[in-house]
Amino acid sequence: MFNTPEQFTKVSANGLQTLLRFSEISLNGLERLIKLQLETTKHTLEEQAKLAQEFSSVSDNQEAIKRVNQLAAASVEQLVAASRNFYDVVSQTQGELSKLAEDNLSEFNKNVVTVLDQIAQNAPAGSDTAVNALKSSIAATAAAMDSMTKAAKQVAEFADTSVKAASTATADAVKNASNKK
Repeated sequence: MFNTPEQFTKVSANGLQTLLRFSEISLNGLERLIKLQLETTKHTLEEQAKLAQEFSSVSDNQEAIKRVNQLAAASVEQLVAASRNFYDVVSQTQGELSKLAEDNLSEFNKNVVTVLDQIAQNAPAGSDTAVNALKSSIAATAAAMDSMTKAAKQVAEFADTSVKAASTATADAVKNASNKK
């Protein structure tokens, strides 16, 4: 498959670069998730301390119930916001990894076609039909993968829109419920 050590070295270097890029994307996503979790935890602790101080000054039961309802509504809103941010980070990371996979699949297909062309040049007479059939099969596979990728992107966009709409509806419902009390 490799005519020269340079070709093998190039393929190995490309594979290593892909692995490093995959690791970089994954670690960046993980870093953003950890940062998000720490920020959420810090904010929650600050809010809890503030609310504890406010509760210490409450003497009326009705006021206490009102504050508990406000606390519950605020907690749900924070949870919805945190889950939305979490989803955004995961979705973005998944998109970057998908793009990397698509690019590598495209490059792989190009390399296979190049190798087939080299084989065809050195193949015995009459083997053109087999080589062309193999090329056609690879082209059909690439087209099918492209179609599946486009369909997956459409599903992901639909899911993204649905998740955002559901989280907005949840936050609105919590606000409306807390305002009625």
